Amino acid sequence: MYSDTHFHLNYLIQKFGSAWGASLFSGMIARDCSFALDIGTRHNDLLPRMETAKECLDLMDDTASRDKARRMLFFSAGIWPDEEAIKNRSGRVACLGQQIALARSGTSLFPGNLIAVGECGLDHHWNAAGADKRSGEGWDDALFRGESEMFMMQLELARTLSLPVIVHSRDAFDDTLSCIDEVAYNRGIIHCYSYGIAEARQFLDRGWHIALGGAVTYTKKRLMEEMRQLIRFIPDDRLLLETDAPYLAPVPCRGQVNNPLLISHTYEFIAAARGVDVESLCRTVDGNCRALFGTEE
Repeated sequence: MYSDTHFHLNYLIQKFGSAWGASLFSGMIARDCSFALDIGTRHNDLLPRMETAKECLDLMDDTASRDKARRMLFFSAGIWPDEEAIKNRSGRVACLGQQIALARSGTSLFPGNLIAVGECGLDHHWNAAGADKRSGEGWDDALFRGESEMFMMQLELARTLSLPVIVHSRDAFDDTLSCIDEVAYNRGIIHCYSYGIAEARQFLDRGWHIALGGAVTYTKKRLMEEMRQLIRFIPDDRLLLETDAPYLAPVPCRGQVNNPLLISHTYEFIAAARGVDVESLCRTVDGNCRALFGTEE
């Protein structure tokens, strides 16, 4: 029951092909995975991603496994804050809304399986501009502010649709919290969490879930106890696990292309840090997925 709340199927299929995707789904079903969330990053990638997923499902030989995989697979739709998207944010968010409407219609390839907006948010590691003047080439204060505006537009869209939000926040805690508070919408996931306990408390107090990925398994040795304290700090009912595949493969697979089957290593690491067995952690995460996204077991 190794649920994965964040992976990018289309990136994996571009690298390995649809037959590999069918094998991936079969492997996930063999592990009794009941929830897998394919994440969007572009304003117009949702419908093509659904088509890619269907191609993989159609290549599965076993009908029962194929039906289970279809029930397991869910989708989000969102815009990652790259420069081009930010500059054209009004049109891009409008297009995103149109794709979501089509995906939720009766003609959708996966009716009812679009369950979140995102990933969206702020990245001040790659988009390093603003008041501190760590600006990379092409970045200025206007673009920096536009990043926040695009994030808030997607928070507003999620609120209108009554959907959770998958939030990307890197080196941008204060600004992320400012955007969330400005819109006053607190429902979703802080994905690939990379801050400390004090920051986690502020997200948790507002009602957010926190998702941990493979990066926790290769924390620097001098910071490992601090990481374990963070892992133990997150309440049972707010904890989610993810791969962010094809990125951030966990130890002992670091350096490989990540995929959802490798998430078992992250479960094992986090279960040990929390002092629970893996099966119990699986039940906790599965229950949190159903509670947040309103999906059936």
